[in-house]
Amino acid sequence: MRKRDRELCARLPIGPAGQIKEMIPMRKQELVRAVAEATETSEAQATKAVNAVFDAIESSLAKGDEVTLSGFGSFKVVERSARSGRNPQTGEEIKIAARKSPVFRPGTQLKRAVE
Repeated sequence: MRKRDRELCARLPIGPAGQIKEMIPMRKQELVRAVAEATETSEAQATKAVNAVFDAIESSLAKGDEVTLSGFGSFKVVERSARSGRNPQTGEEIKIAARKSPVFRPGTQLKRAVE
């Protein structure tokens, strides 16, 4: 294993043989650090870039547009119809209102990378 790979494994929850040590979710700040390191920019600049991407996706979805990132996946808004449900504490039937919900569908390259 190359030195760079060993250093990367030391920061990730993956052991040198590729086994998962523990699952640690990546938070926004960790994503910003990864972008800053990959692009050799400051964390402030990377924060602006990450926020700009999230804002662009959010505004497109708010307009009802679909966002497709080739090889990564697509974001879109789906309509959830009204339905009836039950209150788990009382068993009483309740009405659940219709709503819009954002969904993400992973692309083929992302699916292959995760396997």
